[in-house]
Amino acid sequence: MIKREIKLSQEFKNQAAKAILGISFFAVTYLIILILAIFLTGLCIAGGILLIAIKPMFATIALGIGLASLGVLILIFLLKFIFKSHKVDRSHLIEITEQQEPELFKMIREIVDNVGTSFPKKVYLSSEVNASVFYDSSFWSMFLPIKKNLNIGLGLVNTVTKEELKAILSHEFGHFSQRTMKVGSYVYNVNQVIFNMLFDNKSYESLIQRWANVSGYFSIFVAIAVKINEGIQWVLRKLYEVVNKNYMGLSREMEFHADEIAASVTGYEPLKKSLLRMALADNSYNNVLNFYDSRISENKKSENLYKDQLAVIHFIAEVNSLVITNDLPDISLEEQSKFDKSKLVIKDQWASHPTIDERIKKLEKTGFSTEYNSDCIANHIFSDVFKLQKQLTDKIFETISYNGEAETITSDKLLEEYKHETLSNSFSKIYNSYYDNKNPIDFDLNASKLNVDEITFNKLFSDEKVDLVYSAIAIQNDIQTLTNISNNSLRIKTFDYDGVRYKRKNAGKLIDKLKPELDRLNELIKRNDNEIYAYFKREESKQNKHEILEQLYREFFEFDKTFDSKYEVYTKLLNELQFVNVKTPFEQIRANLSKLKPTEELLKNGINQLLSDSIVQAEITLEIKEKLELYASQTFEYFGGVSYFDDNLNILYSAMHNYAFLLSRKYFLMKKKILTYQEGLIKNYSISDKFINATNRQHI
Repeated sequence: MIKREIKLSQEFKNQAAKAILGISFFAVTYLIILILAIFLTGLCIAGGILLIAIKPMFATIALGIGLASLGVLILIFLLKFIFKSHKVDRSHLIEITEQQEPELFKMIREIVDNVGTSFPKKVYLSSEVNASVFYDSSFWSMFLPIKKNLNIGLGLVNTVTKEELKAILSHEFGHFSQRTMKVGSYVYNVNQVIFNMLFDNKSYESLIQRWANVSGYFSIFVAIAVKINEGIQWVLRKLYEVVNKNYMGLSREMEFHADEIAASVTGYEPLKKSLLRMALADNSYNNVLNFYDSRISENKKSENLYKDQLAVIHFIAEVNSLVITNDLPDISLEEQSKFDKSKLVIKDQWASHPTIDERIKKLEKTGFSTEYNSDCIANHIFSDVFKLQKQLTDKIFETISYNGEAETITSDKLLEEYKHETLSNSFSKIYNSYYDNKNPIDFDLNASKLNVDEITFNKLFSDEKVDLVYSAIAIQNDIQTLTNISNNSLRIKTFDYDGVRYKRKNAGKLIDKLKPELDRLNELIKRNDNEIYAYFKREESKQNKHEILEQLYREFFEFDKTFDSKYEVYTKLLNELQFVNVKTPFEQIRANLSKLKPTEELLKNGINQLLSDSIVQAEITLEIKEKLELYASQTFEYFGGVSYFDDNLNILYSAMHNYAFLLSRKYFLMKKKILTYQEGLIKNYSISDKFINATNRQHI
């Protein structure tokens, strides 16, 4: 392959300069504080000696020693980070060698030669959907050469092709070649210093407390030292913002640069494909982990997490009609951003990575295109990938404590249960995602005077109607964000909306422009909901069915009106119980608990109603039922005069969370009941294959 020359962009150089400037600013400021502390220590020691020399007696000796200790305590506070050791936990990693994985190491050597960088110190495998460069960083590594390690996640290998893996590793080795990685080491250690002085003070606080307890005279100077240290911490918080905001800007440019290096090795297409699939791969892996997490009480574990991950990915691909290439789904940028209608763009100064959209646009601009037709899943590069997958699967599950002997579930069994859960918790694809993020809007069921004959199913759930829903959601969210910008709870100076740059002070005017548009969209959506009802009423009438649809809508609208007030019982209790997490005077605790009782009564009434509600009976497991009945049938005390009754508080919290869960499930089930009934009305009526194919997609 012809080696393509990669030059650093001017933006990269600017961000690198800012990051280095930020670190230098921290170093100079810290050095000034340290010199002042040393000077103060000298003055305090000299003052202490002078005080004792003027009139030697117990009081002056104690005051003199206390004064001398003032500066020493501040110096210890400023320098204690040097003696802090940072051990990197690698228990979740598996180190691999060239002898074990010759084909992988052959690929790595080819990339190293192409990129022109050094070979990694060590290569590790992890369980995650990621690949990364990491290094052993300590205070002294800022001044010594750093040997970098490569970490490859099997969750990633499992969901990319060999060429895509080569592109991803080329990206990581692009980081290897960046001298600015050294800046990352400096920032890491600066953050360690700041963290140590802001939060890692347990042993220091114990030290000064013991010193203060020696004598009342000493405690005076300890109190002064604490106040000075608090001032130093205030400065450090400001420095943290300066250092990290500048470095995050550099970090984003480093990602763009590493992407360009990867494109120079493989062309941009493989990296682009893997980036677009990454969210699906990560989502599938986390879904599998969540599946097993919910079954810990049933003593169930995975046979192979990665076979499970692939099974879930293929199920999602099938449901969403995704094209399969090289045994993996292809996802387009348009598909990924289909439902994102927001026009508000805010530059996140704290983001370490650019967005996928930004990265792909930059990749395509490189022009580094390489055609490749035949490819296979990257798992084939390993000598025995199933052995490694099993090894990492066992590593994850060995940390879990089961009540008895754990039962291993095959991927087929997982997929069967996962499918059932997914389908029971989603709506039919015939609705084209119209209802996925909206509910039927309340309207007068008796006032409909529409020309039913002109209404067609295809028009009601067309892409145009779905766009109305997601455009309204986007504007609603944008208005909320703009409100936060306007009242300065979101601290930014400028933002872009629909390609136009605005200042913070103009956010209010923009909100005023967006509100009429939101009202217009909501009115169109409400009209469409009315037409949907009229359409299905017509179908119901054709089949000579009873007035079931009207009853279902009426019951849903009635519950919808009361849902917020019912759910507020949960949120109110959560807020009223915040005091148990902070240090609170005993009298205040008793007063706060007394105020809970009326809300608790509302909770118990709501629980009893749900326990007898036929709609949610299938959702109430034996465990949930026992916990709710225990709470609703008794009166619990939560405080014993000097300490909380933790077991009773746990019963309360469990009841609250189960109440909120069942309330939300009832809402979902009532909505699904309407949609399932409507679907049944048209099962025997033809809907064009073309429309079904166009609508049988779901946003990933």
